Amino acid sequence: MSSHEYQLHTILIGDSPLAWAEAGFTVDDDRVRIGMTTLHLVGGKQRGINAVGISGLAGQIDGLNCDAASVDARPGTHPNHVDGIDHLVVVSPAIDRTTATLAAAGIEARRQRAFSMEGKARRQCFFWLGDVILELIGSDDVKATGPARFWGLALSCEDLDAAAAQLGARLGQPVPAVQRGRSIATMCTREHGISVPLALMTPHHQQR
Repeated sequence: MSSHEYQLHTILIGDSPLAWAEAGFTVDDDRVRIGMTTLHLVGGKQRGINAVGISGLAGQIDGLNCDAASVDARPGTHPNHVDGIDHLVVVSPAIDRTTATLAAAGIEARRQRAFSMEGKARRQCFFWLGDVILELIGSDDVKATGPARFWGLALSCEDLDAAAAQLGARLGQPVPAVQRGRSIATMCTREHGISVPLALMTPHHQQR
Protein backbone atom coordinates (compact mmCIF):
# COMPACT_ATOMS: atom_id res chain seq x y z
CA MET A 1 0.00 0.00 0.00
CA SER A 2 1.49 3.38 -0.97
CA SER A 3 1.32 6.52 1.17
CA HIS A 4 -1.53 8.19 -0.69
CA GLU A 5 -3.80 5.21 0.02
CA TYR A 6 -3.76 5.95 3.75
CA GLN A 7 -6.73 8.30 3.98
CA LEU A 8 -7.11 10.58 6.99
CA HIS A 9 -10.77 10.02 7.87
CA THR A 10 -11.21 11.30 11.44
CA ILE A 11 -9.67 13.90 13.76
CA LEU A 12 -10.70 13.76 17.41
CA ILE A 13 -10.60 17.23 19.02
CA GLY A 14 -11.28 18.24 22.63
CA ASP A 15 -13.41 21.29 21.79
CA SER A 16 -17.02 22.36 22.07
CA PRO A 17 -19.06 22.11 18.84
CA LEU A 18 -20.45 25.60 19.55
CA ALA A 19 -17.00 27.18 19.29
CA TRP A 20 -16.52 25.74 15.80
CA ALA A 21 -20.01 26.75 14.70
CA GLU A 22 -19.29 30.32 15.80
CA ALA A 23 -16.11 30.23 13.69
CA GLY A 24 -18.14 29.63 10.53
CA PHE A 25 -18.12 25.84 10.32
CA THR A 26 -21.24 23.80 9.63
CA VAL A 27 -21.58 21.48 12.62
CA ASP A 28 -23.62 18.27 12.43
CA ASP A 29 -24.30 17.44 16.11
CA ASP A 30 -20.68 17.23 17.34
CA ARG A 31 -19.05 16.70 13.93
CA VAL A 32 -17.63 18.84 11.14
CA ARG A 33 -17.13 17.26 7.73
CA ILE A 34 -14.31 18.82 5.70
CA GLY A 35 -13.54 17.07 2.43
CA MET A 36 -13.09 13.37 3.18
CA THR A 37 -12.30 13.93 6.85
CA THR A 38 -14.63 14.35 9.83
CA LEU A 39 -13.63 16.42 12.85
CA HIS A 40 -15.21 14.86 15.94
CA LEU A 41 -15.60 17.55 18.61
CA VAL A 42 -15.79 15.76 21.95
CA GLY A 43 -15.06 18.50 24.49
CA GLY A 44 -13.49 17.32 27.74
CA LYS A 45 -10.33 18.29 29.58
CA GLN A 46 -7.86 17.12 26.93
CA ARG A 47 -7.77 20.02 24.52
CA GLY A 48 -6.26 20.06 21.05
CA ILE A 49 -6.05 17.12 18.66
CA ASN A 50 -6.38 13.99 20.81
CA ALA A 51 -6.17 11.35 18.06
CA VAL A 52 -6.67 10.73 14.37
CA GLY A 53 -8.10 7.89 12.34
CA ILE A 54 -6.27 6.78 9.19
CA SER A 55 -7.52 4.00 6.94
CA GLY A 56 -5.19 1.01 7.09
CA LEU A 57 -3.46 2.14 10.30
CA ALA A 58 -4.05 1.85 14.03
CA GLY A 59 -2.15 2.27 17.27
CA GLN A 60 0.66 4.66 18.16
CA ILE A 61 3.12 6.09 15.66
CA ASP A 62 6.00 7.68 17.58
CA GLY A 63 3.54 8.84 20.23
CA LEU A 64 0.83 9.91 17.78
CA ASN A 65 -2.51 8.30 18.64
CA CYS A 66 -4.00 6.92 15.41
CA ASP A 67 -6.89 5.04 17.04
CA ALA A 68 -9.74 7.51 16.48
CA ALA A 69 -12.85 5.63 15.42
CA SER A 70 -14.47 6.51 12.11
CA VAL A 71 -17.63 8.63 12.48
CA ASP A 72 -20.20 9.72 9.94
CA ALA A 73 -21.15 13.31 9.20
CA ARG A 74 -23.19 14.84 6.44
CA PRO A 75 -21.15 16.63 3.77
CA GLY A 76 -21.92 20.32 3.62
CA THR A 77 -20.64 23.75 2.79
CA HIS A 78 -19.20 26.06 5.43
CA PRO A 79 -20.05 29.77 5.78
CA ASN A 80 -16.33 30.51 6.21
CA HIS A 81 -15.71 29.06 2.70
CA VAL A 82 -13.47 26.20 3.92
CA ASP A 83 -13.67 23.35 1.42
CA GLY A 84 -10.88 20.96 2.43
CA ILE A 85 -8.01 20.17 4.76
CA ASP A 86 -4.74 21.22 3.17
CA HIS A 87 -2.44 19.80 5.83
CA LEU A 88 -2.28 18.36 9.31
CA VAL A 89 0.74 19.67 11.23
CA VAL A 90 2.76 17.37 13.50
CA VAL A 91 5.69 18.56 15.63
CA SER A 92 8.54 16.23 16.59
CA PRO A 93 11.60 16.75 18.81
CA ALA A 94 13.51 14.32 16.54
CA ILE A 95 12.35 14.46 12.95
CA ASP A 96 14.52 11.60 11.68
CA ARG A 97 13.07 9.25 14.28
CA THR A 98 9.48 10.23 13.50
CA THR A 99 10.10 10.04 9.75
CA ALA A 100 11.54 6.55 10.14
CA THR A 101 8.58 5.45 12.28
CA LEU A 102 6.11 6.74 9.68
CA ALA A 103 8.06 4.97 6.94
CA ALA A 104 7.97 1.71 8.91
CA ALA A 105 4.17 2.08 8.99
CA GLY A 106 4.14 2.52 5.21
CA ILE A 107 3.93 6.33 5.01
CA GLU A 108 7.01 7.64 3.26
CA ALA A 109 8.15 11.25 2.97
CA ARG A 110 7.55 12.81 -0.45
CA ARG A 111 9.75 15.88 -0.01
CA GLN A 112 11.46 17.96 2.65
CA ARG A 113 12.53 21.54 3.29
CA ALA A 114 15.31 22.79 5.57
CA PHE A 115 15.05 26.08 7.42
CA SER A 116 16.35 27.84 10.53
CA MET A 117 14.33 29.03 13.53
CA GLU A 118 15.85 30.83 16.51
CA GLY A 119 19.29 29.79 15.31
CA LYS A 120 18.45 26.09 15.22
CA ALA A 121 18.41 23.85 12.16
CA ARG A 122 14.92 22.53 11.47
CA ARG A 123 13.17 20.63 8.72
CA GLN A 124 9.73 20.08 7.29
CA CYS A 125 8.86 16.70 5.80
CA PHE A 126 5.70 16.14 3.81
CA PHE A 127 3.63 12.96 3.51
CA TRP A 128 0.27 12.17 1.90
CA LEU A 129 -2.68 10.89 3.94
CA GLY A 130 -5.14 10.47 1.11
CA ASP A 131 -6.21 13.97 0.10
CA VAL A 132 -4.49 15.56 3.12
CA ILE A 133 -0.82 16.46 3.54
CA LEU A 134 0.87 15.52 6.80
CA GLU A 135 3.43 18.24 7.49
CA LEU A 136 6.04 17.10 9.99
CA ILE A 137 8.17 19.82 11.59
CA GLY A 138 11.15 18.89 13.71
CA SER A 139 14.66 19.52 14.88
CA ASP A 140 17.83 18.07 13.40
CA ASP A 141 19.00 17.31 16.95
CA VAL A 142 19.02 13.52 16.94
CA LYS A 143 19.59 13.47 20.72
CA ALA A 144 16.25 15.11 21.46
CA THR A 145 13.71 12.95 23.28
CA GLY A 146 9.95 12.96 23.73
CA PRO A 147 7.07 11.92 21.48
CA ALA A 148 5.78 13.60 18.36
CA ARG A 149 2.49 15.47 18.79
CA PHE A 150 -0.35 16.77 16.71
CA TRP A 151 -0.28 20.56 16.51
CA GLY A 152 -2.66 22.25 14.05
CA LEU A 153 -4.52 22.36 10.75
CA ALA A 154 -4.25 24.40 7.59
CA LEU A 155 -7.56 24.46 5.76
CA SER A 156 -8.18 25.09 2.09
CA CYS A 157 -10.47 28.08 1.53
CA GLU A 158 -12.12 28.61 -1.83
CA ASP A 159 -12.49 32.38 -1.30
CA LEU A 160 -10.14 33.88 1.26
CA ASP A 161 -11.46 37.43 0.75
CA ALA A 162 -15.03 36.29 1.39
CA ALA A 163 -13.84 34.35 4.45
CA ALA A 164 -12.17 37.49 5.80
CA ALA A 165 -15.38 39.45 5.30
CA GLN A 166 -17.43 36.75 7.05
CA LEU A 167 -15.05 36.15 9.96
CA GLY A 168 -13.98 39.75 10.57
CA ALA A 169 -11.57 40.03 13.53
CA ARG A 170 -11.48 36.24 13.86
CA LEU A 171 -9.15 36.03 10.82
CA GLY A 172 -5.76 37.68 10.48
CA GLN A 173 -4.52 39.52 7.43
CA PRO A 174 -3.70 37.22 4.47
CA VAL A 175 0.02 37.01 3.67
CA PRO A 176 2.01 35.10 1.04
CA ALA A 177 2.39 31.43 1.94
CA VAL A 178 5.60 29.42 1.63
CA GLN A 179 4.02 27.72 -1.38
CA ARG A 180 4.45 30.05 -4.33
CA GLY A 181 1.28 31.74 -5.55
CA ARG A 182 -0.76 30.96 -2.44
CA SER A 183 -1.93 33.10 0.47
CA ILE A 184 -2.52 32.16 4.10
CA ALA A 185 -4.31 33.77 7.03
CA THR A 186 -4.26 32.66 10.66
CA MET A 187 -7.52 32.30 12.56
CA CYS A 188 -7.88 33.65 16.08
CA THR A 189 -8.78 30.46 17.90
CA ARG A 190 -7.91 30.16 21.58
CA GLU A 191 -9.70 33.35 22.57
CA HIS A 192 -12.81 31.90 20.93
CA GLY A 193 -12.71 28.46 22.52
CA ILE A 194 -10.86 26.53 19.79
CA SER A 195 -7.75 24.75 21.07
CA VAL A 196 -6.30 23.80 17.67
CA PRO A 197 -4.24 26.38 15.75
CA LEU A 198 -5.99 26.96 12.41
CA ALA A 199 -5.02 28.73 9.21
CA LEU A 200 -6.94 29.26 5.98
CA MET A 201 -5.12 28.94 2.65
CA THR A 202 -6.02 29.60 -0.93
CA PRO A 203 -6.37 26.29 -2.83
CA HIS A 204 -3.70 24.49 -4.80
CA HIS A 205 -3.67 21.69 -7.32
CA GLN A 206 -2.58 18.48 -5.64
CA GLN A 207 0.51 16.83 -7.02
CA ARG A 208 1.96 13.50 -5.93
